[in-house]
Amino acid sequence: MFLDLALFPKRQTAILRETFRESAILLSGNKIPSEEVCITNGPKSQSTTSVEEQNKLAQFEQHIMPHMNAAYNLARWLTSNDSDAQDIVQESYLRAFKYFGGFGGRESRGWLLRIVRNAFYDWLRKNRGAETSEPFDEEMHGVMNETQGPDGPLPLEKADHELLHKAIASLPLEFREILVLRELEGFSYNEISELANIPLGTVMSRLARARERLRTQLLGLIQKEGK
Repeated sequence: MFLDLALFPKRQTAILRETFRESAILLSGNKIPSEEVCITNGPKSQSTTSVEEQNKLAQFEQHIMPHMNAAYNLARWLTSNDSDAQDIVQESYLRAFKYFGGFGGRESRGWLLRIVRNAFYDWLRKNRGAETSEPFDEEMHGVMNETQGPDGPLPLEKADHELLHKAIASLPLEFREILVLRELEGFSYNEISELANIPLGTVMSRLARARERLRTQLLGLIQKEGK
């Protein structure tokens, strides 16, 4: 059973959709010409270009727009800030639209979230350089309980929604990221490995450590609430 990590506010994602669509139309120059011009065996006419851009936007809306909630949720957990998350989602969708020609019918949610992840780390290096100056140390951030494995049980029956979110928010960035990809989005280990560009073994060990750290945080919060 996946954790309830959803953070997306419907009103904000609706605004993001409309803002992106307006930006995409401007970027593509998708304007209806006053009159059609047809040139045989010559350069593409204005009307032909317009139709192609309209088709591109329609395909993009069909394959990529349905995953805006997932994009926002990942960005929100990574940034821990709603305004920054919205900026990253907007940038990610503009990048995705720009490079949609290379999409090639792949698994659309994973393709988009990889762009979101890349946009986030670009943003992080620009705005919070100190957080990326040191490589993430797996050993330092928790000891894996080998008997539990990467998908070991968590004390969720005793944790309410608020405590769960508070516990996850306290985790290191890399742990939050992998928990969202696995527990909310349900990606397989192989899919996470490709999406996050890390070895499969690292995915499994990091997830196990993240769950162990989350378990410890949850138990601490539950005990604190019970006093």
